[in-house]
Amino acid sequence: MALFKRRTAGKPGEWYYCLKHKKVEDGPECRAADRFGPYATREEAGHAMETARERNVEWETDPKWHDSGKSGPGAD
Repeated sequence: MALFKRRTAGKPGEWYYCLKHKKVEDGPECRAADRFGPYATREEAGHAMETARERNVEWETDPKWHDSGKSGPGAD
């Protein structure tokens, strides 16, 4: 008998985007490592990849991240 039960049912109104199956899920159907969310609406979950791309662009062009005086990822 397992000591910890994995939560597979989401709260009412939670939507997820499954990266493995490339589909919107009503509640968490797949493991956490394979999904984005929770989102408040099905439409918001459906735009998860677009939202992630936009956030990546914002992060990659953030002047604080590309500070030339520091070393590490993004340093010139």
